[in-house]
Amino acid sequence: MGARPGFTGTIEVRGLTKRFGSFTAVDHLDLDVEPGRITGFLGPNGSGKTTTLRMLLGLIRPTAGTATIDGRRYVDIPNPLTVVGSALEATNFHPGRSGRDHLRVQASVAGVPGRRVDELLELVGIPAAARKRAGGYSMGMRQRLGLAAALLGDPQVVILDEPANGLDPEGIRWLRGFLRHLAGEGKTLLISSHMLSEVEQTVDDVLIIANGRRVAQGTVAELRGEPTAFVRTSDPDRLSGALRGRGLRVDAVDGPGGTALRVTTQDLQVVGDVAHANDVAIHELRGEQTHLEELFFNLTESGEHRNRNLGDDGSAPPASSDASHDASRVADLPPDLPPPSGPPVDHVPPPDASDASGTSGPWAPGARSEGEAR
Repeated sequence: MGARPGFTGTIEVRGLTKRFGSFTAVDHLDLDVEPGRITGFLGPNGSGKTTTLRMLLGLIRPTAGTATIDGRRYVDIPNPLTVVGSALEATNFHPGRSGRDHLRVQASVAGVPGRRVDELLELVGIPAAARKRAGGYSMGMRQRLGLAAALLGDPQVVILDEPANGLDPEGIRWLRGFLRHLAGEGKTLLISSHMLSEVEQTVDDVLIIANGRRVAQGTVAELRGEPTAFVRTSDPDRLSGALRGRGLRVDAVDGPGGTALRVTTQDLQVVGDVAHANDVAIHELRGEQTHLEELFFNLTESGEHRNRNLGDDGSAPPASSDASHDASRVADLPPDLPPPSGPPVDHVPPPDASDASGTSGPWAPGARSEGEAR
């Protein structure tokens, strides 16, 4: 079970673009996701995250560009359920089918031994709920069942959309450790999330997009920037000269309380020792670090990257009345393509024209628009 020999699971996206009529959901996006690391995929509602993931998983065709896993498109991977596991919705279950039966159906499609079902139910912590109908599951239980489905084929690549939604604090802590365990096994993990504080504690790398374009990518440490110490003192000029004499970078900060200093260091003791040695009183000394949440909002709420789906009053624009727009989206769906995490379930009508995801078909029950749900 698992990936073929020599398969690393590296994800590469180059120039990926998706247009729905005149609307561009993803705009020449480039990204790389490496094995053995957890990459957080972040962006405000309507940024194109879910559309990107669906193109990566072959659920919709890109207008331009490529999205590959080890150099192959998802649709070209033999028995992809044993190579790529995904969970894009926590509602993709037949409500009258038990959790165990849901996984058994998918196991038979992927050629996975039936014993793997009970192993995964135990692994994700819902063995007692396995006989209950999925329609009665809580959101947290559905998330765990979706994770079990994604891991059914022991894939090298795991793609999850909002996996912490509906989990209580204990469940979130469990998920964090579980994802870290998977990365430790060398698996490639791409995680979309809105829970910025949780992402900061979980991921190794961060990719932030806005309006379908990449606005930042790097490790958490790189995006945070250098840690600094904020100092208020009785003699900022004297302390500034002494700190610079120790090779530290010092910037003056003017405020209502007078001039303070920002020192590029995370060692507050050094600042205190230099102040003491130079007989300078310290009124305030604290460490500063840019948090991922602060960085996220600074990037995505700037004039350049503000969500173009929102008007000046913050309301969503009206849906397009172009009938050809809807027809082109339905025609965009590859025929007879199995879903990335299991067999088709009950058919639902295609989404209406306001759905920017472009996904329709029997494996998309309750599908919501990118701007509405992501």
